[in-house]
Amino acid sequence: MSLSQQHSASLSAETVVVAAGRPPRERDEPVNPPIVLSSTYFGSGPLSDGDRGYGRYSNPTWDPFEEALGQLEGSQLPGLLYASGLAAVSSALSLIPAGGVLVMPSHSYSGSLVMATELAQKGFLELRTVDIADTDAVKELLAPQGPQARPASMLWIESPTNPMLGIADIRELTQAAHQAGAIVVADNTFSTPLVQQPLGLGSDVVLHSVTKYLAGHSDVVLGALVTSNPDIRNALLHHRIIHGGIAGPFEAWLALRGLRTLALRIERSQASAAVLAERLSTHSRIESIRFPGLSTDPGHGRAKTQMTGFGSIICVQIAPVGSVSGADAADKLVRALQLWLPATSLGGVESLIERRRRHTAEPLSVPENLVRLSVGIENVEDLWADLKQALDSLGG
Repeated sequence: MSLSQQHSASLSAETVVVAAGRPPRERDEPVNPPIVLSSTYFGSGPLSDGDRGYGRYSNPTWDPFEEALGQLEGSQLPGLLYASGLAAVSSALSLIPAGGVLVMPSHSYSGSLVMATELAQKGFLELRTVDIADTDAVKELLAPQGPQARPASMLWIESPTNPMLGIADIRELTQAAHQAGAIVVADNTFSTPLVQQPLGLGSDVVLHSVTKYLAGHSDVVLGALVTSNPDIRNALLHHRIIHGGIAGPFEAWLALRGLRTLALRIERSQASAAVLAERLSTHSRIESIRFPGLSTDPGHGRAKTQMTGFGSIICVQIAPVGSVSGADAADKLVRALQLWLPATSLGGVESLIERRRRHTAEPLSVPENLVRLSVGIENVEDLWADLKQALDSLGG
């Protein structure tokens, strides 16, 4: 590819999202990578390192996205693209030795929690859940005391957490995990590498649901992992090959196309989220609000030290109105909106909203009346006008 690691290191991330993963600069060649639709490749004799061999091993359409994501996360190695975010989660969890201990946030992406819980129920690992924002509590679970206590094999970090927007001290927790002999996986989906870079804070593996901000248009389902450790990458690659969690070439091409506008989308959505959070924080129908960009948010100070922005996810709890519970009021709010779309997912160009406990897999510790807002790139005044009329319609 044309953009070297050395050159990309001197460029801003906003430029790398546009420039990385381009084809070589050769006369009459395309400036954008083509889609390669082939299940196999020419070859004879023994396969050697670098040979594509077969479509489950490699595809030229994956390469540009993997190169770009690796560079954005500050790795010298390309990322690994997967069929979905959960396929990437499965691959990352495969790094835990049989019977090992996993420390995971009690508030995490529900798919990650469900998968870890099922693996624990089958005896493949021991699961310890914790408030990831409580640094001391996490440290206690990483290296518990006592003759029967076992240290953790893996620390799973999600920051901000989904959906409670708790902020972990990534650097300190990573250091504690490594002292306990644990590998660290950081889910960076909410922040993206433009807002936070966990590898630079000491994490071993970074996970993304590419479906969300990286692809950014709610039209593909993909996941990705990035590491700076060649041995870890080889283990993850082997798992992808053997378990078949591979991306389709068309989806990979769409994801790279979406990645090109990531900087502009993040800039717009973060700015709008900051405005909306301030206004929501003073509305009488809002019982509580979480957004790291608010000076009153418990994670604000920590977020400022390890993030370059505050993201574009807001979570609010809707106050009860008379005999109407907060959960019912939240459902009424969602139904009253006209511009915001009631749908699960986040990170697209469109603004999405949902009451999270409508999902049976959501942890019971998530309040029934909690609503998650994913701010898109629409005009912020239009977004606020829609929110305000829906909140005002609740009465009270």
